[in-house]
Amino acid sequence: MRTKDFYFDLPQELIAQKPLDKRDQSRLMILDKTTGEITHTFFYNIIDFLKAGDCLVLNNTRVLPARLIGEKEGTGGKIEFLLLKRIKLDTWETLVKPGKKAKIGTTFNFGGGVLKGKVIAIGEEGSRIVEFDYDGIFEDILDQLGKMPLPPYITETLEDNERYQTVYSKNKGSAAAPTAGLHFTEELLEQIEKKGVKIAYITLHVGLGTFRPVKVEDIESHKMHSEYYMISEEAAKIINETKIQGGKVIAVGTTSCRTLESAANATGEMKEGSGWTDIFIYPGYKFKVVDNLITNFHLPESTLIMLVSALAEKNQTMHAYTTAVKEKYRFFSFGDAMFIK
Repeated sequence: MRTKDFYFDLPQELIAQKPLDKRDQSRLMILDKTTGEITHTFFYNIIDFLKAGDCLVLNNTRVLPARLIGEKEGTGGKIEFLLLKRIKLDTWETLVKPGKKAKIGTTFNFGGGVLKGKVIAIGEEGSRIVEFDYDGIFEDILDQLGKMPLPPYITETLEDNERYQTVYSKNKGSAAAPTAGLHFTEELLEQIEKKGVKIAYITLHVGLGTFRPVKVEDIESHKMHSEYYMISEEAAKIINETKIQGGKVIAVGTTSCRTLESAANATGEMKEGSGWTDIFIYPGYKFKVVDNLITNFHLPESTLIMLVSALAEKNQTMHAYTTAVKEKYRFFSFGDAMFIK
């Protein structure tokens, strides 16, 4: 299957630059993966498509303020770091701009020396492996010095950083938000639980590798970057019981979907655990756990639209995207949502 098979024409003006005033006021496209039928509604009506006994799986990762602006020690030259992935306690894979300044052995200061970063190796695709030195707790220093790492297609300033966090975000570690979850409010989640829908919280720390373009012609040659996930005993139990009792497992976002499919055994049973996943889901994949998916509208030729096409069938997915463009749905992180039922 070719990367170009997942291309569609996306007008620039459909890329959402700001979140709506109310999270659940976004539009919602319903795609029936059995019939291909498309209907249009609003996200606050998602509850009408969930049944008692179903299980909603939410990724409770929290985005780190992972953009650091600093200067080169000795020369004062400006530098920008974007933390991608924690390799060990104080060592991170980072993107650095401008990269030519970040030679191995070079040290950079942030916040006047509150935080120091030394380049110790060159990583994949020109990333830098950086070892940080500081006093105190790293996450607290990031809260003090870091900025929210909005995707490059968002050019406007975000007034409230919490709008790039889900209302249930808990475990810090992501370089990007699990954006399908941005539509939920606390009130909507309460209504969903009152209806008898179970909620299971899992964690996958989203890396920017998820959003990197597919540069190969044959999609099977594409290699995903690895991301860290955690599934609790409680979450595994809720999901397993849902399957046994005949309920639907509904992944909120491609990150939840990839976590579930990575962690399940061959029969679809979930167990408590953690690890790294580089699973790449594209058409032809046989789902073991996930029945339905809530997701945003993604980039043309991205691994994310390929995952959606694996669940909803490629031609149906591409037709849905063409319809979304025609109906002027809002795309990407702050955009509208799709429910594949």
